[in-house]
Amino acid sequence: MPYAATITGTGCSFPRNRVTNKDIVQRLEKDNITTNDQWIRERTGIRERRFSDLENGEEHNSSLGVAAARKALDMAGRTPEQIDQILYATCTPDTLIPSTACWLQHKIGAPQAWAMDVNAACSGFVYGLATAEKFIQTGHTKTALVVGAEVLNPFINWKDRGSCILFGDGAGAAVVERTEPDAPARILSSHLLSDGNLWELLYIPAGGSRMEVTPGRFSKNLHKMRMYGKEIFKVAVRTLAEFANRALESNGFCIDDVDWFIPHQANYRIIEAVAKRLRCPMEKVVVNVDLYGNTSAATIPTALDQAVRDGRIEKGQLILLDSFGAGLTYGAILMRW
Repeated sequence: MPYAATITGTGCSFPRNRVTNKDIVQRLEKDNITTNDQWIRERTGIRERRFSDLENGEEHNSSLGVAAARKALDMAGRTPEQIDQILYATCTPDTLIPSTACWLQHKIGAPQAWAMDVNAACSGFVYGLATAEKFIQTGHTKTALVVGAEVLNPFINWKDRGSCILFGDGAGAAVVERTEPDAPARILSSHLLSDGNLWELLYIPAGGSRMEVTPGRFSKNLHKMRMYGKEIFKVAVRTLAEFANRALESNGFCIDDVDWFIPHQANYRIIEAVAKRLRCPMEKVVVNVDLYGNTSAATIPTALDQAVRDGRIEKGQLILLDSFGAGLTYGAILMRW
């Protein structure tokens, strides 16, 4: 390939409203569902998460994406006018049409860019980053903006104690630019796979053209998430470890060579189990699920941005991104920072 791709800027944004486990407990009590802070922490590692105020336009999905994108552009020293491509990873778009990518383009002012959404659920950011990499490698794109953002709280199933405790809202972004194919700082490889046979493990029945949300379906919560947690846990641990190893082996590395491992922040127990399977010490794992919950496509870019800004990630380090999501979707990216 004539070019390689490198991340030159990152950013993240969250709604203001902090929702603690105590708040979740009180919400569930209204439906006579019993839980407690200890039960939630032991099973998920989550202490709190953020929920968007749906009446506040500054906390819509695209608005969170704009805030994260502006931070990423500022770090990269770029302007919206310099963006060629916008890839917006989300499964909770502002609207079915137009795309949330176009909403962001409108809000941020990027007249030279073409824009599209990527729906790979929790793997969305990795899919978007891999797509940007390919466009850059082939010379079609010079500067891409990749966003992973979700407003999940409207889709939480409050009748399901096991899943309603997990999710939060937020956005992360990265500016991805063209560099030389042998540049020290670059994406080394990307690895993607999907398995539609396992779609039933995590899905929302109604809301698409297949099943309209009618009053009857609304009353049955068919517009809310359905998740089979035990099965998800097993598949997630296995595939996250598999794709991490796939990325490492294809580049001649082992887990000991990795400086920072940034997996999808589904829940802390999954992260621990994957790290154990890889024999990766938790000291090398970037974690923010405890404060933000599972923000789907936003987990990896927000964790990446926080580790960059607090100085953990340094120039020259080897970074491994690893994702898993509904679909099912899997993906890993290895990069030199």
